[in-house]
Amino acid sequence: MINIINLEHDKLTINHWQLLENESWCVLGRNGSGKQYLDQLLTGTFKPAQFKELTLPDEKKVGMISFEAQQKTYENALHAEAPDYVEVNEAATKAKDFLPKDRWNDPLISEFGLSHRLDTGYLQLSTGESRKLLILQAIFSGIELLVCDNPFDSLDVASCEALSIALERLSKNGVSILLMLSNRQDIPKWCNNIAFIERGRLDVIGQLEDAETKKQLDALLSPVPDETDWPENMHELSDFDHPYLVKLNKGTVHYNGVNVIENLDVEIKPLQHTLITGPNGSGKSTLMQLITGDCPQCYSNDINVLGFKRGSGETIWQVKEHMGIVSSELHRQYRVSSDLLTVVVSGFYDSIGMYQQPSPYHIKIARQWLDKIGLLAQQKSAFQSLSYGEQRLALIARALVKSPYLLILDEPTQGLDELNRHRVLNFLEHLASQQHSTMLLVSHRKDEFLSIFNQHIKL
Repeated sequence: MINIINLEHDKLTINHWQLLENESWCVLGRNGSGKQYLDQLLTGTFKPAQFKELTLPDEKKVGMISFEAQQKTYENALHAEAPDYVEVNEAATKAKDFLPKDRWNDPLISEFGLSHRLDTGYLQLSTGESRKLLILQAIFSGIELLVCDNPFDSLDVASCEALSIALERLSKNGVSILLMLSNRQDIPKWCNNIAFIERGRLDVIGQLEDAETKKQLDALLSPVPDETDWPENMHELSDFDHPYLVKLNKGTVHYNGVNVIENLDVEIKPLQHTLITGPNGSGKSTLMQLITGDCPQCYSNDINVLGFKRGSGETIWQVKEHMGIVSSELHRQYRVSSDLLTVVVSGFYDSIGMYQQPSPYHIKIARQWLDKIGLLAQQKSAFQSLSYGEQRLALIARALVKSPYLLILDEPTQGLDELNRHRVLNFLEHLASQQHSTMLLVSHRKDEFLSIFNQHIKL
């Protein structure tokens, strides 16, 4: 199906790689390693001129599932719907519209946990649900090669297992599987052929169970010591004089007669770092949006955030002034054309893009955070030109620049490689030691359930 010999390009180099029919492969690579160029090669949008041999499947028979593909689908659905619609409406693109009518009762939909969501508007699906839907769409279209870029990110444990089983079944029934992964922990046992990509160079490593393969991966993914200074804090926690950062009484959110959250009490005191877990669709992101004010129903709830009672005359900007946010929703909404430095500086103003001249001090702090996440050299690069993982790192820096009292992290490590994931988790532990910001973390990954979290909300 794939046979590449001596492919050379300044973006991608492959000496020798073969993928046989019905074979499963994993290409492991860090953020910015060049995986996106391999994606583009397989879908026909990247055309190298120098190669000895280049055999690829028909691009129409290749299904590509990635964060970038999800973003494009989201934007298309957003533009297709009238801007005045707030609630799900009859004109909305429904989940089932992505699938052939004669497959709406296919048992695979149930295995993916989407049977009860087929009549839901696409824009109301969680990140994990929309990814599973696009995978089903590709499978039902009759593809021969399914390429999945970090497919297990943002899925709960049960969904990861169900997706893994479904992909393994596909690999045994005529569909070749290529997983583009950023974390070794995500490699399924049935996907045994491993390649590694770094700085645009792809090398075949070997079989996953081989000791030599594991040794090579350990060497390639060994952490680099972080010797950069920590940026300075802009505020002191002693300046905050309220007993609670968040206090929600009998919180309820419902859409189209379905209760997403019902009679939920939440109290978060300063430095009461809180972990929020639960299966996909259980209301985790909705709870975060109640707190941030991005859920319109926050005004019909009894909720106090950062000393403000919702609906008492406060502005959204007053509440968000001391709040840092990282979420898939924010990532999807950050579509303006900006360079990387502008994106990070915009965190001071809680804006998407910049609409005023930032102060030299704000620019200084933003550059310190870019240095801390290893992207200072790319400060003038266009945000949209970066890999998804690099964009996510930038949005984490954007949330941290103003030393927020309340740091809301809705699956912040989505799309990050294992080294950058560990870097972010180290950030959280450092922030806890500073005793300034209080953190709310939504996560499915058990290795992110850090000891700093002294409250656990299970939805």
